[in-house]
Amino acid sequence: MQQAWLNGEWCKLDEARISPLDRGFLFGDGVYEVIPVYNRKVFALGPHLKRLQHSLSATRIPNPYTDDDWRKLCHDLIQRHPWTNQSLYIQVTRGLQPKRDHTPENCLVPTVFAYSNELTPLPESLLQTGIRCITVEDIRWMRCDIKAITLLPNIMMKMAAQEAGADDAILMRNGMVVEGTASNVMIVESHTLVTPPLDHCLLGGITRQVLLHVAKESGLEVKEEPISLLRLHQADEIWLTSSTKEALPVVEIDGQAVGKGVPGPIWKQMRAAYAAAKKRFVEAYDE
Repeated sequence: MQQAWLNGEWCKLDEARISPLDRGFLFGDGVYEVIPVYNRKVFALGPHLKRLQHSLSATRIPNPYTDDDWRKLCHDLIQRHPWTNQSLYIQVTRGLQPKRDHTPENCLVPTVFAYSNELTPLPESLLQTGIRCITVEDIRWMRCDIKAITLLPNIMMKMAAQEAGADDAILMRNGMVVEGTASNVMIVESHTLVTPPLDHCLLGGITRQVLLHVAKESGLEVKEEPISLLRLHQADEIWLTSSTKEALPVVEIDGQAVGKGVPGPIWKQMRAAYAAAKKRFVEAYDE
């Protein structure tokens, strides 16, 4: 039975309740993190906590816990569930405010909610065939470096992709690639891995960070530079990267085949290298 942590207490997940006057419910006034767990060990917790602090600082929500508190919460979440591999969800909102007002009161206590799901691998059939994407104009706000819970634009763009017969969308802003609806974007040009540079228009993914490091270790040239629509269409390979999907190959973009229309050789190489990096992490893990 799944359990959740809500404001300092454990409860059954399906019994967790918040007030409808919570600013997270009324305004989407909050931030979140999704953290993978492999072999019951939290992966890249330090970078995730650093990004959580960035989101909290940018939104002026006080961090309710120390890093040690967060580590203990993650550990307890894992221990309360039977799965070997898990996906931890952590959410912090600005808290309950009885009077609905865009301006938050200074005395609010953040609402902390966390729970765990089983992290299941993507179907091998999906990895063998890849996915189809379309490009859409990015309709989000100007601070996408904040991992905010206000995801309605992402949902709308994901739905637009599905209505077009695609699996996902790659977002464009001023003619340049930004990211996916819930992922970073990487392309391969010959033996070079290219991804858009970090700025306020996209989220700095932890998987993105790890993959760039692993790619350099594997001898690939890595570039962080703008990617135009033409460059995207001419890429040998396109990947979407995230904590729960790792690197997912895109085989079609805007109805046009990517490369040979199948997952490419660099993706296969990096899939193996990333798996090896996870294995090294698990073996070296020390609580």
